[in-house]
Amino acid sequence: MPLSRPAEREHIHTRTVTCQGFRRKDGLWDIEGHISDVKTYGFSNHDRGEIPAGEPVHGMWIRVTIGDDLVIREVEAVTDFAPFSACDAIAPNYEKLVGLKLGPGLRKQIRDRVGGVHGCTHLNELMGPVATTAFQTVFPILAKESLQARDENDDKPPRRNPLINTCHGWRSDGPAVKRISPELYTGDD
Repeated sequence: MPLSRPAEREHIHTRTVTCQGFRRKDGLWDIEGHISDVKTYGFSNHDRGEIPAGEPVHGMWIRVTIGDDLVIREVEAVTDFAPFSACDAIAPNYEKLVGLKLGPGLRKQIRDRVGGVHGCTHLNELMGPVATTAFQTVFPILAKESLQARDENDDKPPRRNPLINTCHGWRSDGPAVKRISPELYTGDD
């Protein structure tokens, strides 16, 4: 169901966030994020001169390489478009994220390592969608492989489903868990 019909309005700004997940040949995972901010009007910028309508004000990329454990092994950040010429100088700081685990407390750990003047607001914001993309990329493949391995070797105990109780749909007493992981279902029926 779409949103309700809006009031009469003028389109001013578009932020686009795109994230992709890849499994590498070496067994690691690459998660790439891109953020772009575009105005519908041109304006003057001190460092860049005139920024025409449709040209990105912000255009940043980040790639994190993780293992099955979701621990960051490598980070690369790039700034293609920014309002200030100094913005791209902070990209190497994102290597400070190596060693962090994507999961609870990630935002605080990012702020601690590359927050404020030690990082870029937009790259830091992008790490949220990058983290959820990592979950969407890694867990379904590992779950599928775990089921295949369990089918081949029935004496192994089932692996705990890491998605349980992470949201309303995955609650342990809900219909999805009852259907997908019945051995972990905690409901009454």
